[in-house]
Amino acid sequence: MQRRSIHIDEFAHASPIPNASRIGNLIASGFIRGTDPATGKLAATLQEQCALMFGHMKRCVEKGGGRAEDIIKVTIWVEKIDRKPINEEWVKVFPDPESRPARQVCVMEMEPGVAIQCEFLAVVS
Repeated sequence: MQRRSIHIDEFAHASPIPNASRIGNLIASGFIRGTDPATGKLAATLQEQCALMFGHMKRCVEKGGGRAEDIIKVTIWVEKIDRKPINEEWVKVFPDPESRPARQVCVMEMEPGVAIQCEFLAVVS
């Protein structure tokens, strides 16, 4: 099986790494943050970063040939636990309570301005 890099220009990494990678029916992402695609800068609030992050995650899996429904696990890192904005965006991306991926939220010290970031694993049917 050949690996294929997934690049999204509007929120590409500064380092020479793709946003995600696909081998066969698996897609795995690197860190996805809440950057504004118009400016390339982090959004000002946790709520805004959260909405952008989940939107980027969805675009990433779609560019890899999948759908949000194919995401099986999401790991989220925050500087401070505040599940309200996470849960609000979570149910927008995954509205069916009988078909949501596993999720883990971890506290971690992050770069200045970063309030939240995630990575995902998807199994594309």
